[in-house]
Amino acid sequence: MNYATTLFGTIKEDFAVILEKDPAINSKVELFFNYPGLIALVHYRVAHKLYIKGFRVLARIIMGIIQWITNVDIHPACKIGHRVFIDHGVGVVIGETAEVGNEVTIYQGVSLGGVSLERVKRHPTIEDFVIIGAGAKVLGNIVVGAHSKIGANSVVIRHVPPNSTAVGIPARNIIKGMSDDLNKIPDVSYQFFAYLKKRLDLLESQIQKDGEYAEALKRLEDLYSEFLKVRN
Repeated sequence: MNYATTLFGTIKEDFAVILEKDPAINSKVELFFNYPGLIALVHYRVAHKLYIKGFRVLARIIMGIIQWITNVDIHPACKIGHRVFIDHGVGVVIGETAEVGNEVTIYQGVSLGGVSLERVKRHPTIEDFVIIGAGAKVLGNIVVGAHSKIGANSVVIRHVPPNSTAVGIPARNIIKGMSDDLNKIPDVSYQFFAYLKKRLDLLESQIQKDGEYAEALKRLEDLYSEFLKVRN
């Protein structure tokens, strides 16, 4: 795709991508009242131009005001590509040295944060066509490869290869080539506990004939029943 080369053209892309991607929109008027992510992104475009031209305090003031209005915190020094969609937007944080590629989708509560106080590249690089689920935290100078997906509320502290899906705390790269439907991301915690339960059931089935074990198990069940009574 050929992307715009001017500031005005880039801002037009920001508006257009919402009309293309968001099935909830019914009118162009809504763009000005219901999309804090868009408002923050448009002002970032202007503030970023000012920042790289040396008007750093003014750029920070602009984004400070926009943060107060939209609850979206974007540092004017970060780099954000074309046709980025910040859906809902509330609680999104994009740090100073973060780099966001083209066609990226970011949901509410996402943080592209740092783990260092040194003046170095300390925020993540998000490559093209990445989807970051609500509440996810991507931390440090790491790279999320193109066409990858980050599950909601995941904490990503390691590189994510292209065409991968990362979920969990800390996030693990669990699969390649998944669809864009974040609802189809496996629940790693559930699968792990299901495994533990099946393993425990198997062990119990092997030793349940032991009279001493059966008596101890009965005492544990009684204690658990008493706990439930007190808790309720």
